[in-house]
This record gives sequence, C-alpha cells and structure tokens, in this order.
Amino acid sequence: MNQICQRIKNLRIELLKRNLDAWYISGTDPHASEYLPARWQTRAFISGFTGSYGNVVITHEEAGLWTDSRYFIQAEEQLKGTGIKMYKLRIPGAVSPEMWIARKLPSGSKVGFDPQTLTVTGFRNLNNTLKKAGISMIGTPDFFENIWENRPELPKEKVFELKRTLTGLTGREKRNLLIDVLKGYGADFQVITALDELAWLFNLRGSDIPYNPLFTGYGVAGKNNTFLFVNPEKLTQDIKDSLQREDIILKTYEQFAEWLKTVKGNKVLIDPNSANYAVFNVLQAKNTIAEAISPVALLKSQKNETELAGFRAAMKKDGVALLEFFFWLTENAGKEGVTEYIAGKKLAEFRAQQPYYMGESFPPIVGYKAHGAIVHLNVSEEDALPLKREGVLLIDSGGQYLHGTTDITRTVALGDVTKMQKTDYTLVLKGMIALTTPQFPEETKGCNLDILARKALWERGLNYGHGTGHGVGHFLNVHEGPVSIRQECSETPVLPGMVLSNEPGIYREGEYGIRIENLLVCVEK
Repeated sequence: MNQICQRIKNLRIELLKRNLDAWYISGTDPHASEYLPARWQTRAFISGFTGSYGNVVITHEEAGLWTDSRYFIQAEEQLKGTGIKMYKLRIPGAVSPEMWIARKLPSGSKVGFDPQTLTVTGFRNLNNTLKKAGISMIGTPDFFENIWENRPELPKEKVFELKRTLTGLTGREKRNLLIDVLKGYGADFQVITALDELAWLFNLRGSDIPYNPLFTGYGVAGKNNTFLFVNPEKLTQDIKDSLQREDIILKTYEQFAEWLKTVKGNKVLIDPNSANYAVFNVLQAKNTIAEAISPVALLKSQKNETELAGFRAAMKKDGVALLEFFFWLTENAGKEGVTEYIAGKKLAEFRAQQPYYMGESFPPIVGYKAHGAIVHLNVSEEDALPLKREGVLLIDSGGQYLHGTTDITRTVALGDVTKMQKTDYTLVLKGMIALTTPQFPEETKGCNLDILARKALWERGLNYGHGTGHGVGHFLNVHEGPVSIRQECSETPVLPGMVLSNEPGIYREGEYGIRIENLLVCVEK
C-alpha cells in the first residue's frame, strides 16, 4: 500500500469513529489562501496532487479530486495509483463535488467538513445541493491533526513594515478609508480574514506563505477599535511600538477564536467569499451580519499613483532580468544538463540580481514541447525535459519586489517552427493585443472584455480553458481578487487603478503550448 492509500485509509477510520459517510476537504486554510504554508497543504497530503486549486471528497468506498483545466494533465498523472479519481470543473456538463456526493450517498447521510477551512459561500454551495438530497453537513474538528504525523507548525517568521514611500498611504490613512466605507453599510467593524487584505491594511509584510509576502493573522477594523491578532514572536519591538502608537490593540493569533465569542450586539461586515464558516457561525449568533465584497479588497485592488510607479519600476527590473535570461537561453539551449528546471532556476537567479528583489511570485512554469500544454506545470528536477535547439518553450514567471509584483509569459522558438505553430502564435498575439487597447464605459466587467482575447481563436474553432486575466497585488498576491477577466462574470467591474494580467493561450496536448502575457492597468480617460 502506498503512502497516499494509507493516509486515505486512516482518514476513513476517522469517518467510522464519528459516524460520518464522507469528508469534504476544501484544500485551503482558515484564510482561503491559494498558496499555503506547509501546515495547511492538506490537499497535497491526502492526494499527492500539488496544484494550487482542487477539492477532495473521501467516502468509505470512493475518493475524488475536482480541479480545473489548468491542472487536468497534472492531476491525472499525480493521482495514478492513489485510488482517487480526477473530476473536471469549469467545463460543459461538469459534475461538482456536491452533485457527486448527492448521487453517491443516500438520503440521511452525513458529510463532515472543517468549518475553519471552508468559506461561507463554499458552505452554502455545498449545503444547498446536499440538503435537497437529504444529506447533512456536519462541522468537525480538523481530522488531519489525528492522521498527519509530525504535521508542521504555523510559521514563525518575522513581520516587516512597508513605509509610506512604497505604499502611498499610511496604515492609519487606509483604515480611515475603510471606516468611511463601513459607515455606508451601517457596520461597526469588518473582520479581515484574508492575509493579503491584512498585510495591505496594516502596511506589513511577512514570509509565512510561499511566493506571497504575507503573515498569518486576523484583523478587526472599525469606528471604535482596531485589533491585530498575530503571534507576538513575529513582531519586532519597533513594530509593536509603531502599531500601538496607532492605537492598534495587539492579541495573539490563538486569542482570535475566544475574542469572537465575546462580540455581541454589533453589525459586522463579512465577505462570504473569503471569511471561513467558523468565524461567520460564531458572529451570527449574537450580531447582525452585513455581507458584501470586502471593502479592503476593493480599496487594495485600486492602486494609487505611488503603487503604480512601483509596479512600473518592478517591470523594468523584470525586463532586464528577462533579457539576460533570453541571452543565456540562446547561448545554452541544447547543451548537456540544460533542462526546463534549470532554465527556471536560472531565470530566478537573474531576477535576484535586481535591487529590491524579494523572491518569485509563483513557481515558474517552464514548459518545453508537450509540457507547454500543461497550463500550470510545476516540473521537478527529475521530470524536467532537456532543452534542445528545436520546438517551442513556454515560460510563465514573476517576481516579488518591494515596490511591486510581476507576472509575465513569453513563448519562444528554440529552433525551426511549423506553420501551425506560427498560426497559433499569431492568433494568441492578436487576442493579447486586442485586450490591450479597448476603451470601455464605467461598470464594465471582466466578462464583457474577455471575448476580445478569444475572438481570433473562436473564429478558428479554438479556445482555452482558463481565465484570460486576474488581478495582481502590490507586493502581495500575484493572483488578486475581486476582479478578473474570464467568461464567468464576477460582481466587481474593472475600475481605475486595477492591475490585471492579459494571458490568452493555445494548448495542444502532447505537442506544445503557446501563451503570451503582459500586465495591464485600467486608467480613466
């Protein structure tokens, strides 16, 4: 029995102990993070799948993992021999986890879940379907505590402060903006659970999360008090003093759950798309809840002039690093030992030579030939293909700089290319250019713009399965909400100051992938 099969067996023992018929694993942490600290990499622990998106359901007899088109090929490969079947999301006729559970389990069944790691929206989506099938959702303790030997602890790395010269606003100025927005909702305060929102609101950064300069904590901000729940060993005395001068009440991360129980008689703003169900469930018992897209997320997404200047400076540094990398690639492709993995490492080395570089913004996607068709490839040193002087190479990478975050994709020819490759590249380029240049009215949403990037492909009967664009944070998450450019509509329109990616592509499984990506900023004219 392999390691994954043994872990699933151990989890099924926990199901029996608690009289449950299935357990749902969201694959995230109490902060709805995309990239996770080691402690919360539960999806990878139970399935072996290392992609950044996916849900897992374990019943007594079956197991499934649900993911989207970025990871179809990777998931099929990594799930071999585990007994877990991969199910495709965001395709016509897709069967969601809740639909699958409703079909597999009889009425009266009980599905367990960890309320810490499921958002309010996630809970409702599951519960609405399962309730109709007579199936109950049961909040449980974190089963991984019982089956994960030597489970990593929460990170303890230090937090550091970003000065106003980099952020454009002090933390107090940002919180005053938030208080003004909360007045419009009649809310006393907002509970901040998303780590990038927390970092932005307090002008602090950390290194708890791979590729994202974040720290683990919770925040509460409102008209009367501001709280920051973070373990004290993460804060230097200078930062503690600075926060206390701004009248911020410091408490430990562990004290947050107990503090929630003391809150009563308030109107509390919660974002159901990011707040976990455990937080919501406690607050709703003694308070009035106002549900809305997080005002912090909206404020954060509209970059000020200082932040935009930082982005442009970061892109210039990135440009230098990429030029050096492409020169190196031209000189070294085809040499012994030069692989996809080595190319990714070399690109990071060139970025690291730039001032204010803080690390990569996500694992580099370096896909040669057939690997280029794996949209979010994360190749290991052992599995990396050698680069020859033929075919095409897709490189999607980014950097974290103190003054900005980058994300850029280029597809380059390492030798002669076919007529079909030239045509595919041209179609992708036409789509990328079309999305670069439009003028549009206020309240336009990303879904209204998405067709511009796809039109040239659609005219040839082609398409791609992923979104066209995502928000990008300012020295924060490379994937930032609440806005995106994709076929499905989000509530939030594209607003001035928002920085978004523009990345159409074509993927021919078993042959190659082509994607081109730049970052865009929305400006008012």
